[in-house]
Parts: sequence; C-alpha cells; structure tokens
Amino acid sequence: MKLSALQQSYLGRRSNSFRSSGPLDSSSDGAFKSPAAVFWLVLHGLSCLISLLLGFRFSRLVFLLLSTSSTYTSPFHSPTELAKTLDIRSVIPADPVGNVPLPFPNKTATNSRVVVGRHGIRIRPWPHPNPVEVMKAHRIIERVQTEQRLQFGVKDPRKIIVVTPTYVRTFQSLHLTGVMHSLMLVPYDLVWIVVEAGGVSNETASLIAKSGLRTIHVGFSQRMPNSWDERHKLETKMRLRGLRIVREKILDGIVIFADDSNMHSMELFDEIQNVKWFGAVSVGILANSANIDETVVEKRGEEENPRMPVQGPACNVSNMLAGWHTFNTLPFAGKSAVYIDDRATVLPRKLEWSGFVLNSRLLWKDGDKPEWMKDIDTLDGDIKSPLDLVKDPSVVEPLGSCGRRVLLWWLRVEARADSKFPPR
Repeated sequence: MKLSALQQSYLGRRSNSFRSSGPLDSSSDGAFKSPAAVFWLVLHGLSCLISLLLGFRFSRLVFLLLSTSSTYTSPFHSPTELAKTLDIRSVIPADPVGNVPLPFPNKTATNSRVVVGRHGIRIRPWPHPNPVEVMKAHRIIERVQTEQRLQFGVKDPRKIIVVTPTYVRTFQSLHLTGVMHSLMLVPYDLVWIVVEAGGVSNETASLIAKSGLRTIHVGFSQRMPNSWDERHKLETKMRLRGLRIVREKILDGIVIFADDSNMHSMELFDEIQNVKWFGAVSVGILANSANIDETVVEKRGEEENPRMPVQGPACNVSNMLAGWHTFNTLPFAGKSAVYIDDRATVLPRKLEWSGFVLNSRLLWKDGDKPEWMKDIDTLDGDIKSPLDLVKDPSVVEPLGSCGRRVLLWWLRVEARADSKFPPR
C-alpha cells in the first residue's frame, strides 16, 4: 500500500512539472527551429573544421567580423558594463551599519578593461611594498653580512687584480656583462684590467664604465683572428700585456685571469686570498657541441649521469700536488672546431689561464720574491700554459680543498664572425 501511494504521488508531481514547463518547451523548440540558430550552428561547425586545418581559432575571427550585425549579440561585455559588474560600491549600502568604514578596492578595478573569454578580470591592487622600508631591509642585510665577514671571513684581505682579454663581437656584451656583474659582487678591493684586441673601442669602454669599478682599459694593436688556435695565442699575449701593466703600476694584490666567457663562484674570491705566491684552482669544462648527431653518438657509450670534465691540480693522500687533471681531447679528434664559424665542439687548452692565480709581487722588478719566477719580459706570446711562468711547476699551491672543489667554469660560445645580429 505504501509503495503504491509513493508511486502515485511521484507520477502526480511529474505530470504537474510537465504542465508548468509547457511554454518553455514550446519556446525552446521554436528557438531551435529558427533559421538564425541553425545558421550559427552550421557556421560554428565549419569554423571548427577550418580551425583544425589552420591551427588557430578561426571562429573567433568570424564572430568578430560579424559581431556588428543586428542579428548577433556579442558575448563580450563592454568596459562600462564590466566596470559596473566589478564595482562593489553598487551593492554596498550608502549608510553602512554603525558607520564602520569598509575597505574599497583599488580604483583600477572600476576602470578594468581586461577581458578573458566571456568574463572580465578584476584588477586587484598590486601589493607594492614601501620602497623606504625595502631599502632599510637591504641596508640591514648588508650590515649583517659585513659583520659576519669581519668576524668569520678573511682577515686583512688583499686587493684582487683581474686581467680580462676581450674584443668587439656579437656576444661580447653577453659575456662581458656576466663577468662584470660577478666582479661587482666581490666584497674586496678590486682593479679590473681589460685588454682589448684591435685597440680601445667606445663599445667596450661604455660597457665596462657601467660597472663602477676601478678599471684600466688598454688596447692591443693586433686584431683577433678567426681561428681558435691563433686566438688562444693572441689572448696569451694580451694577458702578458696585462701582467706588464701590473708591474708598471706596481699594483699590490692577487692577480686572477678572468676570460669574458667564464662563470665564477663568489667562493673563488674568498679562496684565492689563501694563496702565498702561485696557486691553482679546479675549472669545470663546459664543452658544448652544436652537432646533435655527434652528441647522441658520444652519449651511447657514456654512463647515465656523466661527470663534468674538470681541469686543475691533483693531490695525493697527503694533500700535496701530485699532478694535473686535464681535458681528454681524444674523443674529439678531428671533430673539434678550427674556426669560430665551425659548428663543432670548442676545446679548451691543456691548462686554462683562468685556473691560476699569483701574487702580484712576483711581477715586480724590485722586492723580495722567489727565484723560480721567470721574468715576463723574456717570455713571448707562444707559451702553452701558465706553468711556463715558473721554472719549477711543483711550487704551485693547490687551492679549493686541494682541487676537489670547482670554483669556476669555462665555456666558449661564439656567433659567426660576420654576424650582425643582435647588435651589441
């Protein structure tokens, strides 16, 4: 009995709902059969098919062109309508209860013209902090770092003398800006000697002037050649020119060789403060290859996570210098780049200059210095490595946990010699 009563009540409610929705059904049927609805449905389907072929929403273009007709109502609201819908002032009573001030949104919300699809986006006020408070916070952090450096850092740090060879080219601004920003973060007194091939240029001078560092910009008469082998030789001559400037001006400090394409860790400048006369650090070699096929072939025989090649001092169990880690060039025999334009792997030299540091007093003509240091005036530009500066390579002091820590990285990426894009 109860089940039959429930069934009769359910059927009664269902028949009543159908009777009340009769006009709606008739209106919906009439709208479905209208020619305008059929036209827009067919047009939308054609637009979807065309969009699949063209790769973009063709229907948006069609509806935009036909939105001015009277038979089509645009789904996009005008900025005035969006402003009205986004303005919460219209829903807040003029006299709030208790006269409690209510927080209003930023005025940019009422003037919003941002539309995504059929809906507007409310532009909220960006939480910009107070610039005065931000500068106070930066000064506090800087003061804390300074106090930590004085208590736990290097005692009586020496001046750092950086020698960088460079020349005007497409990627000069990219590389030189990276080195410049690294040197700007060094917390010690620093002198930057920039030796430019082809003479001093306004482009390089304007670039290094932005650093605010003490710079010595000198020119070199020879132009940079297009082959990598000749370029390495000319860069060696330019570095020797920088060392002669250190001797002429009697600069006292630690000399470091920073190529404009190197990447430096800030720990490097702390570590080189420990050198007494002539030291060496480990350099990570980032040898790039533009030929994808050769890279795939080489990776077949390598392990899943190959180690980065490291160039630098090798120590024994007593933390004494026992030899040198060098870059293995045998896998790249006949495949390395000869000219700057070559799409091949650019190989480093046996020992890169950037991995060596020395006390500037070794370059002075007068003063107490070891006898194993050669006179730079007797050296020509055709020296193979910085070890040719000393008579006995065993005097080199390994730095960076005896060469176990990589403190800088070597990379050579250049554009074509005739490249004009991007300018500067």
